[in-house]
Amino acid sequence: MKNIFLICITLSFLLACNQENNTPPNIVFIMSDDHAFQAISAYGHELNNTPNIDRIAKEGAIFKKAFVTNSICAPSRAVMLTGKHSFVNGKVDNMQDFNWDQDNFAKHLQKNGYQTAMVGKIHLRGLPQGFDYSAVLPGQGHYYNPDFIINGVKERIEGYVTSVTTKLSLDWLKNKRDKSKPFLLLYHQKAPHRNWKPEKKYLTLFDDKTFSPPANFFDTYENRGTAAKTQEMLIAASEDQIAVAHGNGGHGRWGHDFKMLVDPYGNNTGFEKELTRFTPQQKEDWLAAYTPKNDAMKAQKMDDKEIALWKFNRYLKDYLRTIQSVDDGVGKVLDYLDQEGLTDNTIVVYTSDQGFYLGEHGWFDKRFMYEESLRTPLLMRYPKEIKAGAVIEKMVQNLDFAPTFLDYAGVPQPEDLQGISFRDIVSQKTEDWREAIYYTYYEYPSVHMVKRHYGVRTERYKLMHFYYDIDEWELYDLDKDPSEMNNVYGQADYADIQKELHDKLTELRAYYGDSDELNLMHINNYLTHLKK
Repeated sequence: MKNIFLICITLSFLLACNQENNTPPNIVFIMSDDHAFQAISAYGHELNNTPNIDRIAKEGAIFKKAFVTNSICAPSRAVMLTGKHSFVNGKVDNMQDFNWDQDNFAKHLQKNGYQTAMVGKIHLRGLPQGFDYSAVLPGQGHYYNPDFIINGVKERIEGYVTSVTTKLSLDWLKNKRDKSKPFLLLYHQKAPHRNWKPEKKYLTLFDDKTFSPPANFFDTYENRGTAAKTQEMLIAASEDQIAVAHGNGGHGRWGHDFKMLVDPYGNNTGFEKELTRFTPQQKEDWLAAYTPKNDAMKAQKMDDKEIALWKFNRYLKDYLRTIQSVDDGVGKVLDYLDQEGLTDNTIVVYTSDQGFYLGEHGWFDKRFMYEESLRTPLLMRYPKEIKAGAVIEKMVQNLDFAPTFLDYAGVPQPEDLQGISFRDIVSQKTEDWREAIYYTYYEYPSVHMVKRHYGVRTERYKLMHFYYDIDEWELYDLDKDPSEMNNVYGQADYADIQKELHDKLTELRAYYGDSDELNLMHINNYLTHLKK
């Protein structure tokens, strides 16, 4: 009898373990907006300290070569949702609408028993499909007292957008989900998107610090093509350059970006209008923090170089300040998972919709296929499969999120997905992986005036074609020239490599279904849209 009892206990234990092992994992997909990998301390650039985001890497994996397919907000998010390139899912730029009726990975998880939620920024017009609950920012959203569209109903919520997004996410996790079901939560922050308004508690963070700019901050773009020379992404633009760019939302502005009510030349900047959204107390706190700093700058007689370095520091400090609030929110979500015993069976991913320039080449923003824009942070934790402290060197893309999540969930993958699950890569079960990635960019002429281009990147080399109003090629040897300062296209020493990359580019364009004809179609659609 005793033996029978022990057998029953053992069988029950084994059955329970088997059920637990077969339980689909929860997924918390954290995405920030424009978060450069350089501004996560786990990547070792020592600009700031992000202990909570770093925790995901320490307890899981950090990806050193994560890239996007199209470095601009809405198209990147469309690729993430659909697992298809921009020219396939139809969202090639920020201007034209996204078709929510098409498949996305959340719809498939929802159909297979997951409860799904999206909170924060998605930047895709229309009511999100595939989600049981949605609370999303309209458009870019506001840093202070943001509007949210909650299940289709617009509501203004007093507070700081990063904190509000975290509160809504935690409220759904704690109070609104069916705890008998596995869940998917897209927890998507607005920060650190332009124009970098910090939370009250961080308004003076870094005031005691002066940052040195990147070595190529004063880049003159020698040995580069027309595209690098004619962009409008300069942090420290001249007054003439600012005047030219204002109509297109380009170069850094004294008000919008550098937070001055009156510029050093006595001109009203219009920044006062951006403070009308603040409560009286919020405005008082803001002015108390920024007015002394602005007055001190104006009191100095700065030359052009000193002004440039001041602008760089003002930009970088505000940018990093907004990230501290993002890191705080990540910590609260991770703590909740721990407290509820959900950590072991929950996949946590931290990424951004693309990379960002923190003064490299003198720039802010993204869009280019150059490395700081192309590369995005990616950290991932799943204790059941991912070894703590894993470092992943394989080239993954935002194209791969959809198939990866479906793979973990045990959901059959649609045949038309263009990404590849990196589950076996991050668990280090295989070394078999892609040798090259494909990139496209379409939004020109527009904000920041980055020309249309496409290209291929391998482990060592990058080939880009700039087209439409120019026809120029650029080739970079990333081992010898990681900062991409010298275009070696057409040089005899790289003739063989150049041919190989042209062949690889042709192969990838055919494989994914891209073509010059599609480029022309997108140009015509875009120009038609601009006329409306």
